[in-house]
Amino acid sequence: MSDLQINDAFKSYGNVDVLRNINLDIESGEFVVLVGPSGCGKSTLLRMISGLESITGGEMIIDGQVVNDIDAAKRGIAMVFQSYALFPHMTVAENMGFSLKLAKAPKTEIKEKVQRAAAILQLEKLLDRKPSQLSGGQKQRVAIGRAIVRNPKVFLFDEPLSNLDAELRIEMRAELIQLHKKLGTTMIYVTHDQVEAMTLADKMVVLEGGNIQQVGKPLELYDDPSNMFVAGFVGTPRMNFLPAEVIDVSNKTTTLRFHNEKNAPEIVLPLSAGTLAVGAKVSIGIRPDHLHFSAERTGDLAVPVTVAFVEELGDLTYVYVDTDTGTRLSLQKKDGRHGDGLTGFAVADTTSMFVFDADGLRVRA
Repeated sequence: MSDLQINDAFKSYGNVDVLRNINLDIESGEFVVLVGPSGCGKSTLLRMISGLESITGGEMIIDGQVVNDIDAAKRGIAMVFQSYALFPHMTVAENMGFSLKLAKAPKTEIKEKVQRAAAILQLEKLLDRKPSQLSGGQKQRVAIGRAIVRNPKVFLFDEPLSNLDAELRIEMRAELIQLHKKLGTTMIYVTHDQVEAMTLADKMVVLEGGNIQQVGKPLELYDDPSNMFVAGFVGTPRMNFLPAEVIDVSNKTTTLRFHNEKNAPEIVLPLSAGTLAVGAKVSIGIRPDHLHFSAERTGDLAVPVTVAFVEELGDLTYVYVDTDTGTRLSLQKKDGRHGDGLTGFAVADTTSMFVFDADGLRVRA
């Protein structure tokens, strides 16, 4: 197992900055997931760690050694790509042991390591098959096995499940969790799927626009986001946002009025004086599970809405509603159904609300 530190790293292509001021500590044995939308820089960061991309500036340190100028093959890292990249003319065993063969390892050592990896991944009965005889999940396990036989310090995964169907992705997520428990090796995993990130990660790193937005345990990011981007990105359906303006500030409370929302009440939040000024533009964030539909105006917040459509998922139902000004909100409920076109109120209380300033940063009491 190995730890990894990234200090003030950045990556540029000419005048284009792809990553900026990346600072990240990864402890030995952690399962860290880099997550963010397409183009945020997560795959570039992974390739910088592997050595496949050079570092424009800063330091990459593995086990106390700066590896900026060390060749990718000598960093003790194994990478599993989105594409399986298996040799079609080779058997599973030959594919898994190919890197060791190139390194001229003894045949007995190759066989021993391949069999050990096959046992971990439940591939023993498939060692003599060719890739064309395997399912997508089996091919991905072979690709992972090919990395395991190298006994790397750090495993890197670049969206390895994106080519699989939904059911198989769920199965493979469970297998990756079990694999991490068995090996105890440091793993760094890239995905754009925040559900995948939430279920796999010991630590999540949320990136956007080439910057790290927040680092923490999955539930920490869900319960305590530091900005609007993280709040909206982590969680499905995404957090609801309503624009508002500060109209009054006292010693212990701040009063807000919603922009453009007809008949929406003013709300009083426990934000002390000095936190926000009168006239400040803010956004109120409310998660779908903290917002419910009511026929009556109740609670601290009650916005008139009309049901647009409903998603019934068995144990949960998501109700999507439109306000008078066309803002769409999502609500979660565990029973019953609301018909399309039904009118009522989207209701919440102040204890479940998040406040973000004009720059999208979290405002705390």
